[in-house]
Amino acid sequence: MASPATTPQPASMTGVFRDPNFRKIWAGQFVSIFGDFLALFGIISLITFRWHGNPVMVTTVTIFYVLPLAVIGPFAGVLVDHWNVKRVMIASDLMRAALALSLVFMRDVRQISAVLFALSLVSSAFIPAQSIAVRTLVPQENLLAANAMLGQAFYLIRLISPLAAGTIISLLSEKATFYIDCVSFGFSALMISTLAINRPPRHDADKTVRGLTRDFAEGNKFIFTHPGLSFVFIAMAVAMFMLSSFSPLISIFVRDILRSGPMLYGIVSAAVGVGMIVGTTLITKASKGKPSPKLVLYGMVGLALGTAVLGIAKQASMAAVSTFLMGLAIAFVLVPAQTMSQRETPPAMVGRVSSTFMSMISLAQVLGLLLSGGLAQRLGMRPLFLWSALTTLLIAVLGAIWLSRSGAGESAVPAA
Repeated sequence: MASPATTPQPASMTGVFRDPNFRKIWAGQFVSIFGDFLALFGIISLITFRWHGNPVMVTTVTIFYVLPLAVIGPFAGVLVDHWNVKRVMIASDLMRAALALSLVFMRDVRQISAVLFALSLVSSAFIPAQSIAVRTLVPQENLLAANAMLGQAFYLIRLISPLAAGTIISLLSEKATFYIDCVSFGFSALMISTLAINRPPRHDADKTVRGLTRDFAEGNKFIFTHPGLSFVFIAMAVAMFMLSSFSPLISIFVRDILRSGPMLYGIVSAAVGVGMIVGTTLITKASKGKPSPKLVLYGMVGLALGTAVLGIAKQASMAAVSTFLMGLAIAFVLVPAQTMSQRETPPAMVGRVSSTFMSMISLAQVLGLLLSGGLAQRLGMRPLFLWSALTTLLIAVLGAIWLSRSGAGESAVPAA
């Protein structure tokens, strides 16, 4: 065992950002995700205000965008484990740039849905490749801080992109957001082209259908027989299901329960993003050598608390506090879960495990979008939130018992 003097000390979030390789990955992701959010906002604006579409049309394009990540993602990860990661990332960015540009010429919802499906299909290869790149380039003791930085960029974009997109569309048109998205993918490809990703080749690679099927089974067996990973993956899916379920319901809650309008809806929705940003900032300090599963447990309890507060909220301030708590708690679930999957997974399996991670997130989002409306109508808004809080707390309690019996919660994360 290494002595404390020789054990590498993890860098802070600002410290890990000084690494030029990580900085290039971060910059490429920040710009390309910002372009994605602009384009998605542009698509919704185009369907809603220019084509006078109905809610089904908006939901349809959203589902087509998320579905490939949920269904194809795990299989794409198996292939990425056999491919050159740098080439996959560059090729994915260039293909997505071409697809983003093609949105300029789309004339109906079916065409847009087809393009978004193809975009998501290509992204299902890029996402596990990026996870492998981060695992390869960033020292293990810095993975938590690196993932927190990447998550923070995503949440920050989520906050600022609606205002930026609205301004761009009002001054130019929806097409301008598609052009920007195209350029953003080109910038990401340029950043990745400067990286030296030295991932050892797999000498046991079997690229036959039988070999790929075996790889797929091995990846999923590793996840669901690993006590810690299986818990954090399930917790992550629950968190994303809750977020995607409540996101479309918050506007109805503000209108019918709080008797308010768009301004409060904007504040309450923005509080989720603020909570996520604060959560990713606090996570490296909160770890202090605590194991990732325990951090996820804290996040699950926080998510249950935030949901319960929303269920009993009668004032605007309570509603904003509740969504802030939910955002903060979700950061405490997602960042440690992703970090643990990178740290615990053997290098040869990182692609397929990370793609299963993303697949579960996407599947939870799709189910949340499909089920939330019907459940709210059947149970009522407040009962739905309170039952969801109780269910989340029960999952956290069962998870704590499972981790205690298996000993999976005892492996500490290096202190930040």
